[in-house]
Amino acid sequence: MCSKKTTYCNPLDFSYRYQHHREGGKRSGCREGADPTLIHFKGRYYIFVSMSAGFWHSADLLNWEFHANPDLLIYDYAPDVRQIGEYLYFCASRRGVNCPILRTADPLKDEFEEVSAPFDFWDPDIFCDDDGRVYLYWGCTNTDPIYGVEMDRSTMLPIGEKRELIFGRETELGYERPGDNGVVDKESSLVYQHLKPLFDETTGKLRIPEGAPADAFNVEHLTKMFLSVGRPYIEGAFMTKYNGKYYLQYACPGTEYNTYCDGVYVGDTPLGPFTLQPSNPFSAKPGGFIAGAGHGSTIADEYGNYWHASTMRISINHSFERRVGLFPAGFDKDGVLFCNQNFADYPFRIPEGKFDAAALRPEWMLLSYRKPVSVSSTAPGSDPALAVDENIRTWWSAGTSEEGQWLTVDLEKVCDVRAIQVNLADEGLIVDFPEESYGDDRKTRHIELRPQISRYRLEASRDGQCWELLEDVARECSNGYYEYADGIQARFIRLTGGELPYGQTLRVSGLRVFGNGDGEKPPRAEASARRTGDLNAVVRWKHIPEAQGCNVRYGIAPDKLYMSWMVYGADEVELSTLIKEQNYYIRVDSFNENGITEGETFQLQK
Repeated sequence: MCSKKTTYCNPLDFSYRYQHHREGGKRSGCREGADPTLIHFKGRYYIFVSMSAGFWHSADLLNWEFHANPDLLIYDYAPDVRQIGEYLYFCASRRGVNCPILRTADPLKDEFEEVSAPFDFWDPDIFCDDDGRVYLYWGCTNTDPIYGVEMDRSTMLPIGEKRELIFGRETELGYERPGDNGVVDKESSLVYQHLKPLFDETTGKLRIPEGAPADAFNVEHLTKMFLSVGRPYIEGAFMTKYNGKYYLQYACPGTEYNTYCDGVYVGDTPLGPFTLQPSNPFSAKPGGFIAGAGHGSTIADEYGNYWHASTMRISINHSFERRVGLFPAGFDKDGVLFCNQNFADYPFRIPEGKFDAAALRPEWMLLSYRKPVSVSSTAPGSDPALAVDENIRTWWSAGTSEEGQWLTVDLEKVCDVRAIQVNLADEGLIVDFPEESYGDDRKTRHIELRPQISRYRLEASRDGQCWELLEDVARECSNGYYEYADGIQARFIRLTGGELPYGQTLRVSGLRVFGNGDGEKPPRAEASARRTGDLNAVVRWKHIPEAQGCNVRYGIAPDKLYMSWMVYGADEVELSTLIKEQNYYIRVDSFNENGITEGETFQLQK
């Protein structure tokens, strides 16, 4: 029933490939897609994503097709693509050996040819300036900076020496602190536990353990490792030029945290010096159904609108269990780079032509949050309510892997349903593969190249007795999104599982139903806030029974509330992404299935 989409919903409905890991005696499997580079090349949009064995392309940023290319350095992380002249240039991350730089005139028809292999790098970004000069940025550690160097355009080899551009500043920038909600936990690190007894605070170095051969204990290297625990990964560089200024973006603090984000520095030349933009991080989504908005790319579409594609985190089966998000972005009148990430995992319509990214609002509201759920069966330790709790990291599991298991959400009244998102989860997946099939050098990872089809049915009913088939799905999908632009009148939405990848049990992390509520919006939030440290503030509001939650918007000026933190089922949130000595303004917007009520803007003192 679902036709060509006119809206989209994060995480994007891509055919994320399964990754099978075996590390340290542990094995796991999950779907992964991360580190997206988005490009508009010769009239078409392309998005390249880590561990995908191919890429997606689209005419409109809404309807994407997958193009398989298992020969395209598929075990090299963080693919980067840029246009230089008539060619699309490609490179990706590879440690210990020189990384190839490839190019093609047509990624859908032609093979990629190697241009050079200059040196080994991680998280690369090629940038071609308006004058035709080319630069390369790279870096991905919690000890070293983001580097940059000019490249010879014809040979794609470095010109001159590399420059150090961005270092971690986690004592000043709250958003760089590693840990969920910015809580740094050194003690849980095995490296920290093993090396702490050897650390000499007087010398600032590790002592050689008694009886250990001096030539087998690299004091400098291990000291560096020990001191780096609790420091952010500074990674994922991407350069965007706007109005003669150079916006060097970077990701931090780590992909497995809800605060994974993109920050930005601004300079007058491609290699700096760069100054931190006061409004930072410019891309962050620490709350809501799926968190994370780091390691991305920012480009202009054919109309001059800006978009930011970045990584969203699940990180349950493996720290690299991730998805891809797409967000409207832009530059304001003062040249501040921002993303609109308010309700960023709700459906959005992309307007035709030029639009104001800051003014975009969700197309429909969420109808299914905490609504009654009935199921065919439930596994021990699971709960049907986890399918409607607005948390992609929790899920309902059926009690058996037999086909025909079902889950039904009762919206409690007949509603105007406009879209449904079906989020499937993986759990305890262990699959045997031959030794030679593991493609990375350490033989720890296998990318599943065979399509893994998910089969399920979506049905709707007004009374729970007579059912209308909405979708009969048989495709690679973990985050299926289905739009009903004309609306469906329904009270019950039922999902019935069929054959699933590797014979897995039906597991649903989010059966999310969107549409137009016919009741009243919630009252305005009565909110207050106070600093709890240099980098943190607590925002509280009086309980609103009529609200599903609140969206806390904050920024450096009343007209620059570009950051947001979405909260369900609570009356406070601790903002952990603040910059030391920076003034902030805050607004708390309440919401429910009927709409959004904006709050009053007030200043947070230093």
